[in-house]
Amino acid sequence: MNIVPIRSQESYEASLARAEELMSATDADLLDELEVLQTLIERWENDQHDIPTPTAIEAIRFRMNQSNLQPRDLEPYIGSRARVSEVLSGRRDLSIDMIRALHKHLGIPAASLISSPQPEPSTRIGKPSKAALDKLKTFGVLKPRETYEQFIDRFFPSASAPALLRKTRTERTNAKTDFGAVQAWCAAVLSKADAVTMPAKRNPIKPEWGHELARLSQRPDALSSVETTLHGYGIIFVALEHLPGTYLDGAALCRTDGRPVIAMTLRHDRLDNFWFTLLHEFCHVSMHLNADRHLILDDLDVKGGDDIEDEADQFAQEALIPSGIWKKHVSENLDINGIMQIAQYAEVNPAVVAGRWQREHQDYRRFSKLLGRGEVRAVLI
Repeated sequence: MNIVPIRSQESYEASLARAEELMSATDADLLDELEVLQTLIERWENDQHDIPTPTAIEAIRFRMNQSNLQPRDLEPYIGSRARVSEVLSGRRDLSIDMIRALHKHLGIPAASLISSPQPEPSTRIGKPSKAALDKLKTFGVLKPRETYEQFIDRFFPSASAPALLRKTRTERTNAKTDFGAVQAWCAAVLSKADAVTMPAKRNPIKPEWGHELARLSQRPDALSSVETTLHGYGIIFVALEHLPGTYLDGAALCRTDGRPVIAMTLRHDRLDNFWFTLLHEFCHVSMHLNADRHLILDDLDVKGGDDIEDEADQFAQEALIPSGIWKKHVSENLDINGIMQIAQYAEVNPAVVAGRWQREHQDYRRFSKLLGRGEVRAVLI
């Protein structure tokens, strides 16, 4: 692949011709070349105000008017009636297969159909593994006789969903992640979240509430109170087991109506991990979710490296045990009485202190009986 920037009309026309040749390609390298050409063509067209190339939707509607076609006539080339509706409304991008069919059978110029970037066919998210699908069926989120594809379309109707999930693959997700399983898990979370009734009035979520949430950990009924507490903040809480291949501790995401959701897998059934993950996701909800970022996935076993992940780590650590308390009282030779004292000063569960000491000193034997193993899932799942 030898591609150079488009700097002339001749180069532009040659790029269009080459893109049209690649429409029938199946080789991954050729598909990569097609995607690069699409980007260069779009950039040239945007810079040339005297070349008013129509958008893909405009081109399709023009041909429909010209040939007296109805939306149902596009189904052989685009898919189901719902998918045709999504394309014509701009809620779904054209796939390479759709572009090929519309160009071949309806004669719509390829230049119009590829004038905006298309989803990458070579990285499209497929079905999760059989193990993940079997686990998904136990969640009770699929409707009777609903296929997996129909289930996913309920929550990720846009073809941009694969790109959305890939963008969350920062340095905080495992390299072995099965994104089909991740997509299925996210859809299951949204299904659970949709069943939660929230007050009509919405108030801004304040980061300072994190300290209040951390103090909850010291109460005997802490775990059973988390959902109600977050609900009072305007946040939906979902505890849902992870699917094989997801390697997730939690996620911060938005429901269809924009309501924020904190979801946790509880794959590490320990109190220290639960409270740290909860505060980490609370930081994302209160500070990082926005119109351009409405899904953040976290595998906290993987070291940070992303600004928002580092900020969420620091937020959770400070909310649970303020740095002033930690620096004043922690030591390498800390004993159980010291753990209890710091927990009392910080007003948190001793498991939080023990877990932080273990991480910072890389000693996972000491204080292991204080971590609350097996206590979280028994209450929340």
